[in-house]
Amino acid sequence: MTVAVETGTWQLDAAASTVGIKHKTMWNLVTVKGTFGAVSGQGEVRGDGSAVGTLTLDVASLDTKNAKRDTHLKGADFFDADNHPEITFAVRSAELRDGEQVHVIGQLTVRGISRPQSFTARLVGADADALTLDAEFSVDREQFGMGWNQLGMIRGLTTVSATLRFTRTAS
Repeated sequence: MTVAVETGTWQLDAAASTVGIKHKTMWNLVTVKGTFGAVSGQGEVRGDGSAVGTLTLDVASLDTKNAKRDTHLKGADFFDADNHPEITFAVRSAELRDGEQVHVIGQLTVRGISRPQSFTARLVGADADALTLDAEFSVDREQFGMGWNQLGMIRGLTTVSATLRFTRTAS
């Protein structure tokens, strides 16, 4: 797919976007999956074709389909939603390369701790008024102060996956 994305400002279509996490637990026997129900974001495509923007997740909206687990994940052992209600990803640079590959460089902030994060997303749809990106990357939760690991049950990296649909805002 060869596409030229229109310059200007773009708004995340929260109803058509999803952000989820998954992590192996119970000594790699069980995969815990969750989604963030409240996601917002915006971006700007510059004249040179590069993009910048911000994606924000409401920690309180995390749903793993297990209320007790959700309460624990939102608590001080993990996301600490009372003190850090949002997770943000600030896109410093996003560049379309090789047709549908989008090289993304940014900063992920979780629990008030910011770390550089880069990954390759895929442009899965684009026209003059909307674009959709699929992305997946891994993070080490311990780098964000989430080291709780009772009986060594939780090891390895957390996978973040997202389908993000942006619509062009009126100029």
